[in-house]
Amino acid sequence: MSKLVTIFGGSGFVGRYVARRMAKEGWRVRVAVRNTNEAMFVRPYGAVGQVEPVFCNIRDDASVAAVTQGADAVVNCVGVLDEVGKNTFAAVQAEGAARIARVAAAMGITRMVHISAIGADAGSKSTYARTKAAGEAGVLAHMPDAMILRPSIIFGPEDQFFNRFAGMTRFGPVLPVVGADTLFQPVYVDDVAAAAVKGVLGQAKGGVYELGGPDVDSFRALMQKMLGIVRRRRLIINIPFWMARVMASGFGVLRTVTLGLVKGPVTQDQVLNLAVDNVVADGAQGFAALGIRPTAMDAVLADYLWRFRPSGQYDAIKESAKNLKV
Repeated sequence: MSKLVTIFGGSGFVGRYVARRMAKEGWRVRVAVRNTNEAMFVRPYGAVGQVEPVFCNIRDDASVAAVTQGADAVVNCVGVLDEVGKNTFAAVQAEGAARIARVAAAMGITRMVHISAIGADAGSKSTYARTKAAGEAGVLAHMPDAMILRPSIIFGPEDQFFNRFAGMTRFGPVLPVVGADTLFQPVYVDDVAAAAVKGVLGQAKGGVYELGGPDVDSFRALMQKMLGIVRRRRLIINIPFWMARVMASGFGVLRTVTLGLVKGPVTQDQVLNLAVDNVVADGAQGFAALGIRPTAMDAVLADYLWRFRPSGQYDAIKESAKNLKV
């Protein structure tokens, strides 16, 4: 019988790419998610019955144990960018990650891949970064040979970075950003998935891998690149950190008063993260150690950002038509 991998968060941005690759490797794939109805799109990734979404709440031992039973490996892709209800940074990124590792180890599973993030730091001012570090520690406490992947900002068709800011260009001549000089090393989502698969298959040793693409750019430069692709002219305005903190505080109060119905564009914790460069550390092992050549942004961004152009798919045709002689 084919081997089985349980992918926690397997219908999410990174998880779906891991699921697709594992299905192509011939493995049975169990996609553990909170809402199975919204994860049905993963089933065609493999043959009939090869990829199945199943319910799981990573805050509950019994739920994690149920979807881990019989698996040969586990992959944890669950993470949150903002706290909502019981899904806090601590509950999901620290306690949830440790729970998956503890349950998997108890069942005799020896291979685990955990998706963390560059910037995971127990001493960080950011709760997001601290809980990412706590999650890594919890995983290694139970599965010391686990593979931990720390990607920089991830780009791809479903990303919440380039898509979000490209969408903002439709509503005015100004594009506001926080931390315009902060450096990022964007990494393609399928490259992260390829790294995870190597860990599941035992083609790479355990340990921490920091994953960044071939390009390092400031936030401002990334926005300029995006504007060039969507063919829009916008004035990029850098919001000072002190002002961003005041704005985030105000939106936080508004969110509390409205019981979460109104959410601001940025949170206090996100402002703290935007003040720190998000690039691969000197000396860290990464794609080179895995034998993977990372994909450049220029090879991918236009394939999914074209829809934000003034005329969408017809923009290139209209530009070409201008060169026609009557």
